[in-house]
Amino acid sequence: MSTAGGTTARPSASPGAPGRPTRGTWGLRDRPGLVWLVLAAAAALVHPFVPGSTWLMVHMVALGAMSHSVMVWSTHFATTLLKTAPDLDPRAAQGRRLLLLHAGAVLVLVGVPTSLWPATVVGATLVVAAVAWHAVALWRRLRHALPGRFRVTVRSYLAAAACLPVGALLGTLLARGPDDEMHARLVVAHSLVNVLGWLGITVVATVVTLWPTMLRAPMDADAERRARTAPPVPVGGLAPAVTAALGGRRPPVAVGLLVYLAGLARAASSMAGPARARPPRLPAPASVAAGLLWLVAGVLVVAWRVATAPTWADAATGYDAVAAVFVVGFMLQVLLGALSHLVPSVIGGGPSVVRAGMREMDRWWVLRLVVVNGGLALCPLPVPSGARVLCSVLVLLALVVFVPLLFRAVRACVAQRRAIAERMAKGESPPSLSQGRAEVAAVLDAPVPLHQLGAGLAALALAVAAGPATAPVLGTDVPAAASEQVAPTGVTRDVEVTATADMTFEPSRVDVDPGDRVVITVRSTDASTRHDLVFDDEHRSERIGEGESSTLDLGVVGSTREGFCSVTGHRLMGMTFTVAVRGEPAGGTQGSDGGGHTGHDSGVRAAGPGMAGSGGSPFALDPTARWSDGFEAADAVLPPLDDDRVHRVTLTVRETTAEVAPGVRATRWTFDDGSGRTGPGPVLHGRVGDRFVITLVNDGSMGHSVDLHAGELAPDRPMRTIAPGERLTYTFTATRAGMWMYHCSTMPMSTHIGAGMHGAVVIEPEDLPEVDRSYVLVASEMHLGAPDADGVRPVDAEAAAADRASLMTFNGAAFQYDAQPLPARVGERVRIWLLAAGPSRPTSFHVVGSQLDTTWLEGAYTLDRRDAGAGGAQTLGLLPAQGGFVETRFVQAGRYPFVSHVMADAERGAHGVFEVTDRR
Repeated sequence: MSTAGGTTARPSASPGAPGRPTRGTWGLRDRPGLVWLVLAAAAALVHPFVPGSTWLMVHMVALGAMSHSVMVWSTHFATTLLKTAPDLDPRAAQGRRLLLLHAGAVLVLVGVPTSLWPATVVGATLVVAAVAWHAVALWRRLRHALPGRFRVTVRSYLAAAACLPVGALLGTLLARGPDDEMHARLVVAHSLVNVLGWLGITVVATVVTLWPTMLRAPMDADAERRARTAPPVPVGGLAPAVTAALGGRRPPVAVGLLVYLAGLARAASSMAGPARARPPRLPAPASVAAGLLWLVAGVLVVAWRVATAPTWADAATGYDAVAAVFVVGFMLQVLLGALSHLVPSVIGGGPSVVRAGMREMDRWWVLRLVVVNGGLALCPLPVPSGARVLCSVLVLLALVVFVPLLFRAVRACVAQRRAIAERMAKGESPPSLSQGRAEVAAVLDAPVPLHQLGAGLAALALAVAAGPATAPVLGTDVPAAASEQVAPTGVTRDVEVTATADMTFEPSRVDVDPGDRVVITVRSTDASTRHDLVFDDEHRSERIGEGESSTLDLGVVGSTREGFCSVTGHRLMGMTFTVAVRGEPAGGTQGSDGGGHTGHDSGVRAAGPGMAGSGGSPFALDPTARWSDGFEAADAVLPPLDDDRVHRVTLTVRETTAEVAPGVRATRWTFDDGSGRTGPGPVLHGRVGDRFVITLVNDGSMGHSVDLHAGELAPDRPMRTIAPGERLTYTFTATRAGMWMYHCSTMPMSTHIGAGMHGAVVIEPEDLPEVDRSYVLVASEMHLGAPDADGVRPVDAEAAAADRASLMTFNGAAFQYDAQPLPARVGERVRIWLLAAGPSRPTSFHVVGSQLDTTWLEGAYTLDRRDAGAGGAQTLGLLPAQGGFVETRFVQAGRYPFVSHVMADAERGAHGVFEVTDRR
């Protein structure tokens, strides 16, 4: 490292030099970080399609690539600065630590998404053990080192290492699935202690020491004193901030973070002098400087969010944006910048070798830097969503190109070293030291390639311009929106419309003159779901979320047009927008009377004229149709209980296509637990006193939620609607026995429940006797529209609101248990758990040819076979959302139909068969 006098303490090229690290390549040092970066890039590419990929990407960078680099390079710098003997911490021991770290990281990355708690615990323990071993090795070097400058750098590494076990513990607690508020507190605390402590303190301590060498400039004469007095300040700010977050006190978190920033500023102040002496003209220092600025920005964003959010859950909502700042802005830029400098230097071989590697690492560096930082800055701005996607792709490409460049740099360094060795073997002189230094100096003094700056800005500008995919603002070849052609007035009306959380467009109407051209910019302030504005197939906006915008050109209008949000059910809720032409009646324009859409107390608006139904012909099944080859009826067997009293389930919202009756394919919205189900959500089975940790992941295209009737807690937060790509955790303890319903409570609820978003929770009473077989049947209706070009019937929100069912089902498909009956044997006691999921129709369960000797409705026996003189029952009637069970014995072999004795519903699909065989 450069000293105050301008000399440089550099690792020796001699392999055996005491106190100096060995140069050259080392696979376990050089490759795992790159592997993690490649995996993170792959996760970024698939993140729109794979739930949890954003979490994986963040942790592949932070826990994988960054933690690996922290352990590798802090060991390297400790050895260099302290001048201790290599045998204090031989390479073999370092390799075992790294293997331990990566094994733990892999287990964590597998355990958390799959809810494998033991894997998560073991993985976190291995990571902590690796970092603790690393800290012990650093401490031993300190003990054996002679007094010297910048021992404080190694002490900073020890302080950072002390943060990692705390962060691992908090991450492990997060994986347990706490309730929403505690989840939010843990997310904030976990990110602070790991990103700002384990990574941030290490990075800043290293950069302050390495900065003059990266710039090839003298070190600030006061740098050592500042570095020595600075570390206690960020630690003194971080510790109370994390403690306050865990304790639920938000203002102290912000104060602690500001103290942390003051400590970083103190430590980094020594970087200003070398930067003034020689401004950054290489990718390494420029990238590192940009990363540190994003670290400051990220800390300020977290402080602002925590200080101003109404609740902890609000502070943690949308935390992915903060993660992007820390991961892309800070971690990746610092990591890539440091590797750009360190890899050629550590390979060694003299200035000509270093220059060979630098030549490869420097390719397009200004372009890459502009794209990464400019694109990251544009993403949170209110630019059209298409522009945001294009900017994100550019940022990803600019980062990914580093990987092949690094391989090229390593290969170039090795090739140059080999060439020098060959020249020396032939008796020729190697490149002189002065010649190599002159080459490096020429690079340092070279002008910044401004053409790359212009190219980067042009690429970002093109992404922003191409994002909206709108027609040019000027020109007269605009298609007329009206059915008849009108003379254009030459006037363009630019209209801004806001999609709100109240299921309205504000304003809901604009008045224009005949012949005006109308250009509409749609913005969204709804954090719970996505919206669009559609007039017809040619004139529609993109579907946007909170803070996004999209523009559509309606063209020249000659008559009144009505647009609407095409998300299923939103138009029914009154989400319409009218372009009214003056002098002509608007006709068919809907009013709006307010109302919410996030819970039971949200009122459904009355449908306006023409909104009572779909207007199509009644749905009718083809009696000759057959199930497709390979069809399998939904498993109706009640999942068995085990000894676990804590049940962890991930419900992933999916929008899929399923066969719902013979010859009928339809769109279904489902709660999928990983089984790929297309019927009701998984049956949750437990006892009184069991704890359920439900993680809802919205992988759909609109807002969804979950309401579990088996829990008792305020619905405001756990039952809120979450936007696509978000998740929430719903934790409750079963306090009463019952056959409970769970469902999506996003409005219009009739549409969401009828589309398949419902399921059953079975909480057994304590005195429940054993039976031979237990089945679960969930009765519900479907509302289907006309088939599309592929023969798939969409969800019909208007039919759901008007209670016009197309099909009645048990477990999500009509007549499925006629095709594949439920088995039983003569004399066996069979229990059938029943739930009427609705959304609007009751059911009356009846088994043809058998009688019910036990009935249990809404938590109480209405008929108990164990009572002397007990009679029998023929049906169990359930209103929507009611549940219970019945028991029966079959006295003869044969086929026993079961139906809803609301006979019109039985004929529409609420029908199945028990196949009873003789005992053997």
